Amino acid sequence: MNVRAPWDGEWRFESRSRFLLLVPIALIVLISLADILSPTDIHLGPLLVIAPALSSSFASPRATAAIGALAVVAQVLIAVFHGGLTTSNHLAQIGSLTVLSALIVVFTVVRERKAQQLARAQSVAEAAQRALLRPLPARIGPLQTATMYVAAEDETLIGGDVYTATRTEGGTRFLIGDVRGKGLAAVGEAALLLSAFRLVAAGHPDLPDLARVLDQHMQRYLVDFADTGNETGEHFITALLLEIPDNEPVARLTNSGHPPPLLLRKGKVTLLDGESAPPLGVQMLGPSTPVEVTHPFDGSDMLLLYTDGVTEARNSAGVFYPLAERASRWAGSTPESLIAHLRRDLIAYAGGRLGDDAALLAVRRTRATKPRS
Repeated sequence: MNVRAPWDGEWRFESRSRFLLLVPIALIVLISLADILSPTDIHLGPLLVIAPALSSSFASPRATAAIGALAVVAQVLIAVFHGGLTTSNHLAQIGSLTVLSALIVVFTVVRERKAQQLARAQSVAEAAQRALLRPLPARIGPLQTATMYVAAEDETLIGGDVYTATRTEGGTRFLIGDVRGKGLAAVGEAALLLSAFRLVAAGHPDLPDLARVLDQHMQRYLVDFADTGNETGEHFITALLLEIPDNEPVARLTNSGHPPPLLLRKGKVTLLDGESAPPLGVQMLGPSTPVEVTHPFDGSDMLLLYTDGVTEARNSAGVFYPLAERASRWAGSTPESLIAHLRRDLIAYAGGRLGDDAALLAVRRTRATKPRS
């Protein structure tokens, strides 16, 4: 991201802005010529204020001040040509133009400072968001991975959808989750889930036990910190835990209210639907009872995990995005290629803008395994 440096008296604008400065300069020349060639009872000089006003929309304060000064000089020349530099009418026009130009420059300075403050704040926010949702490496053990994240809000890089992975003894565990809500309002709960997973993922023997621990973390957080103006039942996170052992041709899943993943195998796409526990943090239902489901997962098989922001994206006719159908078009691709195709296709399908945060995570085993003897 390009952040403008504070105004230090130098002209700092891009080549496009320099080209655009020809427009107010041309206006000054045309208005001046028109006024000079007009009868003395016709005064077009007051229109010169348009030039600095126009410049303030794209140029730096110094450039705007220069255009304002040029407009004042033009007003003086008009008065000289009409032989009335000392008349009250021309003095009033010159004085008014000078004051208005100065006010426009002040406005431009304030606007520039606000823009710089916003740019700095966005830079800090982007750094924090990238630290929270770090990209997964292309290779994790014997697995290839690729991810996509599209935030629904324009000024954010992340929102309520999260994904992460961690190596354990003999395998890799993944998490994909979806906080109720979108954008910055959901970031706090998303951060807690990611932090809790990274802290405890490797220390629990199975996925149901890990899911229960994450649920306890979320419930404790929601009791202590959730907005007291809302019911606690309105705060929850759907989550899917995935474990892929290095030396077993299986994938283990534990689902807490999350959309089931897709299995891409030999050009075919299968929905791995199964039993699901309630979302994490749903206190009114009491402690969750997650279960673990095991599926075959061997060489060149690929799993596609996603959030409902993908499958609930709509086209202009209001039809949901058919993820399984679209994924089948590129089922033989690498994870990186599959995600790239789906990202372009999803955004085009939704008309360039999604109504909710959306995340995709593709995982493929790079080599066949044999069950332990």
